[in-house]
Amino acid sequence: MDPRSLALVLRGALSPVPEERRAAEEALTEFQCTPQHLVTLLQIIVDDTCDMAVRHVGSIHLKNFVAKNWLPFKPGEPQKISEGDKSIVRTNILRVVVEVPGLLRAQVIECIRTIINVDYPEQWPGLLHWIKCNLHSQDQHVLGALYVLLVLIRKYHFKFNEERLPLSVIVEDIFLHLLTVFNKTIRIANPSTEVADLIKNICKIFWSSVYVEIPKQLCDPNIFNSWMVLFLTILGRTIHMEGQPSDPDDKKLQGWWKVKKWTIIIFTTLLKRFDDLKPQTPDMRIIAQMFYKKYAAKILECHLKYLNVLRSGGYLPDRVIVLVFQYLQSCILNNSIYRLLHPRLDIIIFEIIFPLMCFNDNDGKLWKEDPHEYVRKRYVFADSLQDLYSPRSAAVDLLLVLLTKCEKCCFQKFIHFIGETFRRYNEAPIDAKPYSLKCGALHAIGVLSSILKQMEPYKSQLECMLLTHVIPDFMSSVAHLRAKAAWVAGLYADIEFSEQNYFQMAMNCAISGLCDPELPVQVDSVFALSCFMEACKDLNEIRRILPRLLNDMFKLMGEVDNDDVVCTLEILVVKFGEEMAPYAIGLCENLAAAFWKRMNISEANVEAEDSIPVAAVGCLHAISIVLESVNKLSHLYVQIEPILLPIMQRMLTPEGEEVFEEVIEIVTYMTYFSPTISMAMWSLWPLIMDALQDWAVDFFENILVPLNNYISRDTAHFLACKEPDYQQSLWVTLSSIITDKNLNDDNIEPAPKLIAAVLQNCKGHVDHWIQPYLIVTIDRLHRTEKPYLKCLLVQVIANALYYNASLTLDTLHKLGVTTEIFNFWFELLQVDKSGRRANFRRAHDKKVCCLGLTSLLGLLAEKLPQDAFKSVFIAILALLVSYKNQATAADDEDDRVDELDQEMRIDVEDGNRKENGENDESDDDYCDDEDLQSPIDEVDPFIFFVETVQVIQASDPARFHNFMGSLDLHNRTLAVCIDQHAEERRNRDGKGDSQEQPQSGRGLIQLWRRW
Repeated sequence: MDPRSLALVLRGALSPVPEERRAAEEALTEFQCTPQHLVTLLQIIVDDTCDMAVRHVGSIHLKNFVAKNWLPFKPGEPQKISEGDKSIVRTNILRVVVEVPGLLRAQVIECIRTIINVDYPEQWPGLLHWIKCNLHSQDQHVLGALYVLLVLIRKYHFKFNEERLPLSVIVEDIFLHLLTVFNKTIRIANPSTEVADLIKNICKIFWSSVYVEIPKQLCDPNIFNSWMVLFLTILGRTIHMEGQPSDPDDKKLQGWWKVKKWTIIIFTTLLKRFDDLKPQTPDMRIIAQMFYKKYAAKILECHLKYLNVLRSGGYLPDRVIVLVFQYLQSCILNNSIYRLLHPRLDIIIFEIIFPLMCFNDNDGKLWKEDPHEYVRKRYVFADSLQDLYSPRSAAVDLLLVLLTKCEKCCFQKFIHFIGETFRRYNEAPIDAKPYSLKCGALHAIGVLSSILKQMEPYKSQLECMLLTHVIPDFMSSVAHLRAKAAWVAGLYADIEFSEQNYFQMAMNCAISGLCDPELPVQVDSVFALSCFMEACKDLNEIRRILPRLLNDMFKLMGEVDNDDVVCTLEILVVKFGEEMAPYAIGLCENLAAAFWKRMNISEANVEAEDSIPVAAVGCLHAISIVLESVNKLSHLYVQIEPILLPIMQRMLTPEGEEVFEEVIEIVTYMTYFSPTISMAMWSLWPLIMDALQDWAVDFFENILVPLNNYISRDTAHFLACKEPDYQQSLWVTLSSIITDKNLNDDNIEPAPKLIAAVLQNCKGHVDHWIQPYLIVTIDRLHRTEKPYLKCLLVQVIANALYYNASLTLDTLHKLGVTTEIFNFWFELLQVDKSGRRANFRRAHDKKVCCLGLTSLLGLLAEKLPQDAFKSVFIAILALLVSYKNQATAADDEDDRVDELDQEMRIDVEDGNRKENGENDESDDDYCDDEDLQSPIDEVDPFIFFVETVQVIQASDPARFHNFMGSLDLHNRTLAVCIDQHAEERRNRDGKGDSQEQPQSGRGLIQLWRRW
């Protein structure tokens, strides 16, 4: 397609008419893989006569196509861009980046980034020569060369060792030329913003080159000195405020402030790099010593000069303030520079840091004009962007470093200063109280809580401090003091109160704050309440007002997105358990509404890094806690299901990958505790299968439990339904996973457990699946390395034998693997010289093996010859003895724990009692799926074995007589013991008087004893 025709298509892609726009996009898709397409796009982008909007959409299309297709996504995938077109693009795209304006340059640079990452240096050897030539050309060419060099350097930004070698070549070949450009540029009188862009890119190039380690070419003292002189010159230059925008948001975007920012970043990086000289090379030690002797003091003076501007009320961008504080943190940790900083500490702490911690005019303006935004900025970004861009957060971080590193000279002085601030506030008349300073003092006490709660003499004075200086502010007429008091009170909720009344009073203040007319106060009160509830030992006060408390929090959830609200609800549910049942439906409704609200906000924010916000994940976790708390009230699940179903339906798709684990947990609760599994819940099965086949195999262990619930709790529907065909979809999914050679053994483990669930729950109804499942199981068994997976796969065969021994044995004969499988099985059953069992260590594993092998004994003699019968019989005896010892050890452990409970009067959760052992064995492979319910739970392996032998004795006495004669004394003794144990278990379970026994156990014992 020629440039004119392609330009028309690109213009159509901008059409407001959907049909025209769709037609243009389809045409672009059709022609994008044709020869010369990228070359034509470059011609349009660089054409000054073409409409800028068309050039812009062309540059975006070029960027996206190159990013997706320059290197095939999958190995073996055909190339969509010919090598000839690639060569032409590499030759011409550098000219384009020099000639186009900034709007288009950003897209072209991204194309160059992709090409460099794939092709440099092998396919693009002339790139360095082009950069070198253009560095000595006109301004626009220099700027283009700097952009390309920055992209090239960043390819090696995080590389180490051999992967970093190409960077040395670049530094060797280019950096002296770069230094010349830097030196020339910095001498320009009355420099423009374009000059600032040049210097900014030079700074970014240098920083990327030294981020991991300083290249040896820069360790030359003369070269390093030249760079430092220029950076220090930039750092020390004054930025004149004349002509700058009045709006701080516009002012901070000015190019010279960005140059300052990158210069500070470079010095901070170098200081950290030089901090530990011992492992460095001799050259590195030389330039490190030069840095400390010649530049450290001058750099520190420049940083303190910036802070003095801030101290005197001048302007500094927030990012620059943060970076200066971060540099000072590094200085404090470096003894040689700390000595230079020490005389200034009082000014830094009391005149710079503390004022930043106080409530200021900007805070008040935002609180008044948009309290929701105030809450969002203060809480939502408190742990992420706040650390990068908030001077207040950076000031707090620096304060903590100062007070811990310089404890002797700073800590007590600072605490005295805070105490004086409290005193002056209390003594001041009502119309002259320093509210802002009091807020800063409370903030300081809050951030120091973890230290003060551990350090005497302050630890013993905290209750007095709360009662005197914090609790009274809950009643303040100043809203931001009420909020700060709630926050501080929450941080100290876990201290030892001399009287319970004081604790109760403080908690009641937090509860009252939920009804405050100011939204930020309500949010801080929720945080405080969560802390008090965690520390509370007597919940009666909260129990009395629980309905009102929940109503207040539900209302707050509707107004603001805040994790503390969800966290407090979680604590309430955990603390009150089943008492929350009357509120369970309301809780789920509000949590679901909060989840959708957070999702909608996230979708509207195109710049959000995470598609699903953390607060939304918290809502799902809280829902699971609610479901757990009412698990004994199954009727509630029927009412909760419609509330949660839309979340489950949407979040089980690829859109919900980030919360898949949380959603699967909800599905698990709904399929296990509901009275029945509804058709609506069954509609989730296809979504789970699609996810498991496509992208969710890492969650297979989580998915196992709800799938087992479907199969075990609604077996009839699983078997009967053909649209969709659940049996077929399960087979397709499991077979694809088991046969996938790219999946490791850990990923496979849930698959045999699900096959076992089908065979155990669907006995007599899935004969047609025996052979397919055995084929894939045996195929995987041949490739498996992990012993535990080998045992699980063998248990599939054991379950198949228990399902239908005759059919399974015939299938193994048909596949020609009978001897191989049983030899391998019996090999796994062996014990070592010390008597320890290496495989089938769980009691459940032993039981499955027992049931499968015992089922074999009941086959006719022509299907199971006498030698095979004897081998199977002896293996079962050994397994049953092992199973009995393990069960006895577990019972003894339970008895020991019960005695301990009585002595210490503590409740031990059931989960702590599941560890059991067999002599020196331990249940190392115990996992959550052992709690899965199964029909074999009701089958006693000892009784099953004895009854099977009784049937054989009755149906074929001669065969039984011959077999008994071949047993040695040891195994006959074991058989007698097993028979006695089976009789004991039958009597214990109330089966001793049954008239349906083929023969009494005592008679069988007497028969065996005669042998």
